[in-house]
Amino acid sequence: MTASLTPAVPFFPPALFEADRPELIALIRKVGLDPEQRFILGRRTAAFEDLLREDLGAADVVACSSGTSALSLVLRAMDVGPGDEVIVPAFGCAPLAASVVGVGATPVFADIRPDTMTMDPDEAERLVTERTKAAMPAHMFSVMADMPRFAELARRHGLRLLEDSAVAQGGVLRGVPAGLWGEAGVYSFVQVKTCGMPGEGGVVITRDPELGEKVRMLRNHGQHTGRRFVHHAVGLNSRFDEIQAAFQTYRYSGFPARLARRAEIAAYYTERFTPLADRGVVPPPPGQDGRCFYVYTLLAEDREDLSAHLAEWGVATHVYYPRPLPAQRAFAPYAPPASRWPHAQQAAISHLALPVHHMLTDAQVQLVADLVCAFATEHR
Repeated sequence: MTASLTPAVPFFPPALFEADRPELIALIRKVGLDPEQRFILGRRTAAFEDLLREDLGAADVVACSSGTSALSLVLRAMDVGPGDEVIVPAFGCAPLAASVVGVGATPVFADIRPDTMTMDPDEAERLVTERTKAAMPAHMFSVMADMPRFAELARRHGLRLLEDSAVAQGGVLRGVPAGLWGEAGVYSFVQVKTCGMPGEGGVVITRDPELGEKVRMLRNHGQHTGRRFVHHAVGLNSRFDEIQAAFQTYRYSGFPARLARRAEIAAYYTERFTPLADRGVVPPPPGQDGRCFYVYTLLAEDREDLSAHLAEWGVATHVYYPRPLPAQRAFAPYAPPASRWPHAQQAAISHLALPVHHMLTDAQVQLVADLVCAFATEHR
């Protein structure tokens, strides 16, 4: 059998915004012809920030140009800089380390837990020194990090706590929304995220109004809202688009249903895959608490063969991080030669993400599960 040219089960949803096209076109026209002619950081951005702030119970929500810039803004607002160390996961996306390097600080890589692929609190605590300024745990794929442990670690050692919740919008752990366990968190709205949009953008969310106000100032070249050309600090251009703000506000009422569909699919996968652990296919830990369902990721001993098997049947899969961050050329200067991150290395060579987006049909979901189960059975 040959691979299908058009995946029967696409990894990313095709035509994600097709149903919203009339509204999006209308919003483009409305914003473009608005007599105010305000295309960034206007009243629509403010309304979207207010919507999220009220829904989350946050003190402040600050919209910015991306999830990556959101991390950078918070680090700047926390006065993290040269001479400081920030503990980050050894496995994950480049901005975890790059944002730290960008403010002149040093990323210190902690190994991950083998079951959740999130930063191990015990490994992080082992790395705390007198130079450690902050810890930055990240939620990974469909599982939130152990934020109660990290909150306690930060309190005990007097560290700033920045939660990389870029992939976890909608996740809740012990009644606390993702992003509100630390002093600040971030969300990303890039297309494939749970609350994605047709463009780039993100937000900083925080319980600390002073920190939020500082981020708000830094996102616009160090200017306070409503007072241009008076610069209080060296900031960034990290401003939010008014069309996207209006579109996100319009779509937000449908977010719970989209998230619930992802959760339903993930629960089905986990039920089907849990018995396969002794056959070389390990799903994320079961449960609903602390789940975000951005990506559903297995650990597979024969990952390449499993991926090829699924591709033969038109099921698209994805490998996100083929190398731990310390093994990347960009971050090698920050990786002590004698250090090892065995769980991060194992995750890099064995993780495989399956389609979990809300536009999948029940038949497609069942096909994916059937194929994975058949592979595990036939290859053992």
